[in-house]
Amino acid sequence: MHAQETTFNELVQGEKQYQVPLYQRTYSWQREELQQLWDDVQELVDEQLEGRVPAAHFLGSVVLAPGRITAGGMQRWLVVDGQQRLTTLMLAFTALRDRHRERGSEQKAERIHDLVLVNKYRSGNDHYRLLPTQADREAFTACVESSPRAGGPGNVGAAYRFFLGVLAEGEENGGEAWTDAVETVLSGLLSIVEITAAEGDNVYRIFESINNTGVGLSQSDLLRNYLFMCLPTRGESVYRSLWLPMQERLGPANLELLVWLDLVVAGNSRAKQSEIYRDQKKRLEPLSSDEAALEAEIASLARRAERLMRILEPEREPDPDLREVLERLSRWGGQTHYPLALHLLDRVDEGQTTPHQAARALAYAESYMVRRLFTGYSTTGSNRVFMEMPKDMDKDDDPAEAVRAFLSKNKTGARVWPDDDAVREAIRTRPFYKAGRSNQRFQVLRRLEESYGATEPVDYTKARLTVEHVLPQSPAHQWLDLLAEETEDGQGPEELHALLVHTLGNLTLSADNARLSNHPFRRKQEILDFSALRMNQEIAGRERWGKAEILDRAGALADRAVRLWPGPVAGTAPGDDEWSGWKELRAALLAMPAGTWTTYGDVAALIGTHAVPVGQHLASKAGLHGAYRVLTADGRVSAGFRWPDGQESGDARTRLEAEGVPFDDAGRARRSHRLTTADLAALLGRDVAEEAEPSPQADDEQQAAAGRFETQLRDNQTKETVDGVLGALRFWEQQGGNLAYGRASETSCSPLARFGSAPGSRALWPLAIYPVSGTVEVVFQYLKRHPPFDDEPLRRELMTRLNDIEGIDLAEAKLDLRPSFAVEVFAGQSDEICAVLEWFAHTVALAEARRMADEDPGTL
Repeated sequence: MHAQETTFNELVQGEKQYQVPLYQRTYSWQREELQQLWDDVQELVDEQLEGRVPAAHFLGSVVLAPGRITAGGMQRWLVVDGQQRLTTLMLAFTALRDRHRERGSEQKAERIHDLVLVNKYRSGNDHYRLLPTQADREAFTACVESSPRAGGPGNVGAAYRFFLGVLAEGEENGGEAWTDAVETVLSGLLSIVEITAAEGDNVYRIFESINNTGVGLSQSDLLRNYLFMCLPTRGESVYRSLWLPMQERLGPANLELLVWLDLVVAGNSRAKQSEIYRDQKKRLEPLSSDEAALEAEIASLARRAERLMRILEPEREPDPDLREVLERLSRWGGQTHYPLALHLLDRVDEGQTTPHQAARALAYAESYMVRRLFTGYSTTGSNRVFMEMPKDMDKDDDPAEAVRAFLSKNKTGARVWPDDDAVREAIRTRPFYKAGRSNQRFQVLRRLEESYGATEPVDYTKARLTVEHVLPQSPAHQWLDLLAEETEDGQGPEELHALLVHTLGNLTLSADNARLSNHPFRRKQEILDFSALRMNQEIAGRERWGKAEILDRAGALADRAVRLWPGPVAGTAPGDDEWSGWKELRAALLAMPAGTWTTYGDVAALIGTHAVPVGQHLASKAGLHGAYRVLTADGRVSAGFRWPDGQESGDARTRLEAEGVPFDDAGRARRSHRLTTADLAALLGRDVAEEAEPSPQADDEQQAAAGRFETQLRDNQTKETVDGVLGALRFWEQQGGNLAYGRASETSCSPLARFGSAPGSRALWPLAIYPVSGTVEVVFQYLKRHPPFDDEPLRRELMTRLNDIEGIDLAEAKLDLRPSFAVEVFAGQSDEICAVLEWFAHTVALAEARRMADEDPGTL
C-alpha cells in the first residue's frame, strides 16, 4: 500500500472515477457531521479573507483500490474507506456550482461541473467522477444533473440542501469574494491522506480491518504522554499529586474539555477540540527541557480543573450571586459560555475581579443568548464570539462592562445582540414554541415566573412542569368560533390560530397538561386558578382567551423580559435593516426537499408574520430559491405567481409535478406532500417539541396515562377505530413489546421495541398515535438518528410497507420528517398495521443480535 498527502482538487484531477463498492453502507452523514465540517471550512475562509495564510485542515484518509481501466483508458478506483468524506465534498461542490448559477456566474459553475463533478466526454455511469452505492446513486446523480428531483429526501438530498443553505447565508454577508474563498478552501485547503492498495490486495479484508480497530488515544491522552515524557525525574510525583486527582475528578470527556478551554482562555480563540494535542504541544515545546516550568503548567491546569467543576456543577460555587447565574447557564445547556465563565473564575480566584462583577458579566452573556432566541437569530457563530472574548478583555476593565461592550459592537450577521424594540416585537409575533431547544424555552418561562417574586417559590426540581399552550394546538370548534370574532379581512380563524398558538403570550408552565387538554377556556380557568404559579393565576383572571388577550399578555411579558435580560449599549442597534424573518424564510425555502410544498400561512407562522406580507415579499424578490413551492391554503398555485424573467418557462405546477408533487383535477397539490410549520422548523434544525418523544414512567403513572389515552380515544373516534387501535396495541404487547405514553394534554401512545430485556435498555418506536387529533405520526425524523434505522434503505422499507396499506399515503419527500396518516385506517386495516409492527420489532431484534455478535462472536 502507498500513502501520500493530497488535496481534494488533486484527488479528482483528470479522467477517473471513484466507485463505492456494494459492501459499503449508504451515505450516512447528517446535520451534526455536516455542521462540524462546515465550521472548519468557515474558519479557514475567515483566515483567508483576513489576509492570513491558513494551514491546511486535516480531513481524514481515503483508502482506494485500483479497479478496471475502461476501454477508453479511464482509471476506476474502488473507495474502500472514506466514501462519506468524498460524497460530502462532491455535494458541497454541487451546491457551490448551483449558487454560482443563481448569481449568473455561469463560467465558474461550468468549471466546477466539468473539472470536479463529471468526466465531460464520458456517458452513462462513466460520466460521474463519483459513483455511490446503488441505493444513493439516483439521489446523487439528480443533484449533479440539476434535475427537478435534486435535493429530495434522504441523507444525500439533505446534505445538498444543507450546503445550499449555508452558502446562501454566507454569501449574503460576504458576497462573491466570500464564495470564491469557500471554493479555494474546499479545493486546496482540506488535507486528505490518499492510501492506495496494490494490485492483488484483498480489498474487503482491508475494509474489515479499518472498521474493526480498537479505541484510539484521546487528545488528552496524547498530551499526558507527552508531558510526562518530558518529566523524567519529577513525573511520578507530579502525576500522583496533580494529574491523577484532576483526571479522576473530571473524567475523560471533561478532561478533554478542560485541555481545550485552557488553550482558548490562554488566547487561542481558534483552537479546535480535534487538534488539542497539536496546539498544546506547540505551546509547551519551549518548556520541554524545564521540568519546574512544566510542573507549574500542570498545577495551573489542575486549578482550572477545580474552576471547571464549578461551571459543570454550579452548586460548588461559594458565592450566591455567581452560583445563581452559573446555575441558569447550566440549565440553558451547551458549552457556549464556558470560555468566558472559566476566564472570569480565573480572575475571581486571582483577586482581579469580584464575584459580583463576574456574575453581572455572565448575566450579560445570558441575555445575549436569550435575546437571540427570542428574535430567531441562528446560534451559528456564537461559539466563536465567546471564544474570542477572553483575549479581548483587559485585566483592568470591569468585566461586566467589557462583556457588554464586546457583545454590543457586533452589529451584523451572526453576532447581533437584539435591542429592546426587536425583543418586544419578536415576543408578540414569533412562534417561541418552535425556537431553540425545549429546555431553553422552559428556562425562559421559569425565569419569567420567578420574576413575580412569589412568597412561596415553586420547587422546580420536584414540580413536574412542562410548557403548556392555553389556546390549544388542536383547537375545537369553540376555540375557532372565538378566534373568528377577531380575524382581519381575508383571514380565517385557522390562520389566526397558526399565528398566535406558539407565541410566548399563549404559553405557560403547568403540571396539569393532561387535565387542561383541549378544553374550552372556562374549564382551563378552573384548573389554572388553583396553580401556585402567578403566571397561571393571571391567565385564570381573564374573562376570555383570544387574540387581544394573548397580545396583551405578550406585551406584559416583553416588559419583564427586557428588564430580566438587559440589552446592548444604547445606540448599538443592528446595522442590518432587513427583518430577520425574511432571512429565515429564505433558509426555509432552501431547506425544503424536492417533492414538497407549503403554504403562505405555514411560512408566516414559522417566521411570525401574516400570509399577505409573505406573499408580497415573495412576489417582490425575483428569483428567490424555491418560491414556487409556496402555494395557497388549498394547495393551488397563486394566481399572481410569475417566474423571474429568463429563469424558467411553464407554470409552477409543471415544475412541482416534475419534482414529484401530485395534483388533482381541480389543480390542488396533494396534502400528503405539504410541509407544515412544524415540518419547516424541523428542516431548519429546530428542536422538536418536548412531548414528541415518550419517556419512562412509573407503574402508577403508566396506568393513569394508559387510561387517559383510551378515554381520549373513545371520546373522539368511532368504535371501529377504537377497536382497531386497541387490538393492534394488545397484539404488540403479546409480541413482547412495550407501550409508552406522552405527557402532553393530548396523550399519545407509542409502541416500543427494546434492545435487550434489561430494564432501561434502549428502545425504538415507529409511530405515535394521537387520539384527539386523530393522526398517527411515523417518526422518521427520530428514527434517522438511531441504529439500525439510521440506514436510509431501512427507513424506505418501513415507508413502503406502510404505503402498501390501503388508506396510507406517506410522501417519499417526507422520509426525514414525521408524516402522518389518519387513525381511522386502524378501523379496517389493523391486521396489516400489525404486520408492519411485527416486521419493525424483528428488524430491531436482528440489529441487536448482530451488535452482540460483533462484541462477542460466541453469542451467535
